Amino acid sequence: MTMAKEALGPAAAARRRSRSRQGALAPGRKGRPWTFYVLAAIFTLYVVALYGPMISIYILSFQDIRGGLVFPMKGLSLHWFNDLFTQVRTGDVKGSFDRSIKLAGLVTVITVVVSFLAGLAFRRRFFGDTVIFYLMIGSLVAPGLVLGIGTGLLFNWLGLETAWYTSALGAQLSWTLPFGVLVMFAVMSRFNKAWEEAARDLGATPWQTIRLVIIPILAPGLVAVALFGFTLSYDEFARTLQTSGSLNTLPLEIWSMTLNVTSPSLYALGTVTTIVSFLIIGIGLGSITLIQKRRARGGAAGH
Repeated sequence: MTMAKEALGPAAAARRRSRSRQGALAPGRKGRPWTFYVLAAIFTLYVVALYGPMISIYILSFQDIRGGLVFPMKGLSLHWFNDLFTQVRTGDVKGSFDRSIKLAGLVTVITVVVSFLAGLAFRRRFFGDTVIFYLMIGSLVAPGLVLGIGTGLLFNWLGLETAWYTSALGAQLSWTLPFGVLVMFAVMSRFNKAWEEAARDLGATPWQTIRLVIIPILAPGLVAVALFGFTLSYDEFARTLQTSGSLNTLPLEIWSMTLNVTSPSLYALGTVTTIVSFLIIGIGLGSITLIQKRRARGGAAGH
């Protein structure tokens, strides 16, 4: 016992000295430096400037029939949401919303499929791969309005009718595909080829390897690409302006409403579109979380 006490003596003394130093420094650590409050104030102002206008629109959209476009708010009701979908004078909201959802769905599916195939193809070098890559990325730096005008002129020169499901689809893919491919490249860079080799060693065909090994592993990345494709298409204006034909998509309909609608129904439309966007994003993030939880449970069961 005596030897144990002697051995523990220096360690105990060191702990006491450490606690005494911490106690001496404690009063100085209670107060925060003035730079913290300056940065906190700047960040608060940034958040208010970023979200303040949107929150104001959401609040004003819930006014009653006496409401206007500015504060103070008058009453509380869902009148302008009902007016949005029942009155013709507000525009073709139902049709434009339907077209935007369908167009965004098409763009999402094509973006995911092409990005996935490009990710598989670019794992190996092939003739002209650098040229193809830079041609694909080049559409990102081209002004969207100019690219949309060029697409519309090309369709007119070929004698084809511009429409949201043809020319607008192509113009939007020039915007979503580069993003999807870049995201897929980042995902594929972390993919271990040993998993494919193990599947082939067990007798899996190339299609079985893709369906049972590659796609399940890359599923969170594919969901991320789908979110990029949908959100970029859903609110795209510049590339759709000259390519949608005679029928507007939702961003074009909102733009036309700003020219002739002077009621909070315009704010109600902004609220509805925001809710739809958050629902889509929530579904995507929830899917990623569910995939990761299943993968974690599968790994735990395997051990």
